[in-house]
Amino acid sequence: MKLFFLFPVYIAVFLSCASVAGKEIQYVNITDNSKFILLPTEGIEKVMDMAQFLSAEIRGQNYFLNSWVKANENAIEMIFFNEMGASLGELSYSNGLVNFSSAVIPRAVLQFFKPEYIIVDFQLCFYDPVLLDKSLKESGLVLEISNDNRRIFNGNEIIIEIEKTRNTVKLVNHLRSYSYTLEGAFHE
Repeated sequence: MKLFFLFPVYIAVFLSCASVAGKEIQYVNITDNSKFILLPTEGIEKVMDMAQFLSAEIRGQNYFLNSWVKANENAIEMIFFNEMGASLGELSYSNGLVNFSSAVIPRAVLQFFKPEYIIVDFQLCFYDPVLLDKSLKESGLVLEISNDNRRIFNGNEIIIEIEKTRNTVKLVNHLRSYSYTLEGAFHE
């Protein structure tokens, strides 16, 4: 299963009802051979409570999504919505549990949906680099930081690049062939 199967699923199946009950998450595979344990919510660098606009490119297809993200030392909560403000789904992570619910994604699709991968990408972008570095090393990966930008290596190969500017965060996953840009008030 590809790491970032999420956005094509969102776009293709916003027509039915479903939810994923909370489950304890042990790890996710950043590469086929690495197991990254989800970090505790206390590892966030900076508390956020903001609207974000997400544009993603997955294998040549473009997708757009709005979200409200509230993240602090107790929880990560994301509400996804369309341009008209209608809810497309909600994702939360606290106490080691990931919950996702949606009134528009069919249950049959959710068996392939791994909301914990969204949490991992979020953590790679916004968590304390010392904590990330330790966890990535345990996964056999290396974190390199230059200014506020991050690169994750598997051996000598760059697999993930994260570039931060004042109001954008761009994540490129070279290994899984996707990228996305988050726009928000990250430095206000």
